[in-house]
Amino acid sequence: MQYKRILLKLSGEALMGEQQYGIDGKRLAEYAEEIKAVVDKGIEVAVVIGGGNIFRGLSGASQGMDRVQGDHMGMLATVINGLALQSALEQVGVETRLQSAIKINEVAEPFIRRRAIRHLEKGRVVIFGGGTGNPYFTTDSAAVLRAIEVKADVILKGTRVDGIYTSDPEKDKSATKFDNITFNDVISKGLKVMDTTAFTLSQENELPIVVFDMNTKGNLMKLVNGEKIGTVVNV
Repeated sequence: MQYKRILLKLSGEALMGEQQYGIDGKRLAEYAEEIKAVVDKGIEVAVVIGGGNIFRGLSGASQGMDRVQGDHMGMLATVINGLALQSALEQVGVETRLQSAIKINEVAEPFIRRRAIRHLEKGRVVIFGGGTGNPYFTTDSAAVLRAIEVKADVILKGTRVDGIYTSDPEKDKSATKFDNITFNDVISKGLKVMDTTAFTLSQENELPIVVFDMNTKGNLMKLVNGEKIGTVVNV
C-alpha cells in the first residue's frame, strides 16, 4: 500500500450529489463503500468534511450576517455532515468515531489528539467535525491541521475533477492536467488547490496533497494502491 494513514478531505457540496441542497443518501452510501474498501485493506482513515451543502459562513457574511456567527453556523453544518457519514459507515460495518472541535458532547467526542490517534490505530475511521473550532478558518485548514496532528502520510482531497489543471477544465476545454506539481509551482502559477492558509501550512510541514476525482468508483482504492490517480502536490 502507498500509504498507511490518510486524511480524506471531502467538500460539503460533494454530498449533495445531483441535488441542489442537503445530503444525497445515494452519494453518501457510495462514499461509505469507498472508505470501507480501503479500511478493509488495513489503511487508517481520518475524514474532514466541509459544510457548504448546508451553510457557508462566508456567504452568510456577504448577505450582512456577522461573520463569526456565520462561521459558527458553518461549523455546525460540518458536524451534521459528519453524523451523516458516521451513520452511513456504520451501516456497512465500519467502526467510527466523530470528534468535534466545538463541544457537542451528546453527539460527538471532543477532539483529543491522542484519543484520535488511538482510534485510528484500532482501525476506526475518525471523522473530524467543527472545523478548527475557530471562525475565519476553512475546513481545508482544518484538514491540514488534523492531518499534521495525527501524523497522516497524505491529504487526499476528493473533488469532482480528476486533478489540478492549468485552468478550470469545466470552463476551458483546452486546460491541461498536471500529474505532479510542486507547492512553489502551484503558487507561482496562481492555481487554486486549497485556501492560502491551509496550503502554506501543508507546504511548511512537507505534507503532500493529492487532488483526485472521488466520484469515480474505485479511485480511492487505486490511490492507496499506488496507482497514478489525480495530481500530486509535493515539495
